Amino acid sequence: MEPLNRMAIELADEALDFADELGVVPHELPSGATVIDFGIEADGGLEAGLLLAELQTAGLATVQTRMDTVADFPRPHVELATDQPGLALLGSQKAGWELALSDFEGLGSGPARAQVAEETEYQRLEYAEAFDLSVLSVETDQQPTDSVAEHVAERAGVDPQAVYLPAYRTASLAGSVSGAGRAAELAVFRLFELGYDPTDVITASGSAPVPPVAASEETAMGRVNDAVVYGGDVHLTVREDDSVLADVASTAAVTYGEPFEAIYERVDWDLSQIDPAVFGPARVTIDVLGGPTYTAGDRHESILASSFGLE
Repeated sequence: MEPLNRMAIELADEALDFADELGVVPHELPSGATVIDFGIEADGGLEAGLLLAELQTAGLATVQTRMDTVADFPRPHVELATDQPGLALLGSQKAGWELALSDFEGLGSGPARAQVAEETEYQRLEYAEAFDLSVLSVETDQQPTDSVAEHVAERAGVDPQAVYLPAYRTASLAGSVSGAGRAAELAVFRLFELGYDPTDVITASGSAPVPPVAASEETAMGRVNDAVVYGGDVHLTVREDDSVLADVASTAAVTYGEPFEAIYERVDWDLSQIDPAVFGPARVTIDVLGGPTYTAGDRHESILASSFGLE
């Protein structure tokens, strides 16, 4: 298999080649690093969000939209499917790189994480990557600066001019679309937290509704999580049977049933105070090869309607 960052660079190049059509705005930093604005000041759109989700999974997932409903009203949904769920979802898509610099805050996902490979997922996947280009998707309300590019370059082991930073606000069209594309990722990560071997997950498919773009980052974070936790559907195919397969859906959490903005406010935005079991998709079906099929969970249409302002 090609390095994850090589595959992601091809998608970054696509964003650069079709920037006008996608509504994204690229610019080069003094260090030579490339920022691609998918939704900080740029408008972006559905296609930009789909390309962003592809880039975040290093091209190892098929991502598309379909029309469905939320509370009986038409709403676009994002569908994502992969036959490489360990690498695509945990090794690349997961937002596991916290960027907390003196002049910048953001959350990084994408294949640059594999060049650092310090998160426990990489030990379980037995994967680390050395490549001369680096792609880190950054969720932030600030334009990335040279300090960000130089930080990423140092940790990834590349030159600053080899760093590509697709960036977007949560409260943007691209942020809504890429957020809705994380249902399968949450399911696989939940299994990993429960002790299941991610290399035994053979396929992962997920869908979730695209939330309306909110007026603030806080509301947008709540809506994106509500979309997956209360509206996300996931199907997995796994190799080994295990009792934890019944505990992947968000309904297993003690905090299930509250809109996420309310949950965040109640814990003063300290995510460590939230029951991790709630970070799962609404409904899950898991097929064990040659074994049983597990089903769990339910969509919560009233919370989605309230969160999305459809009432």
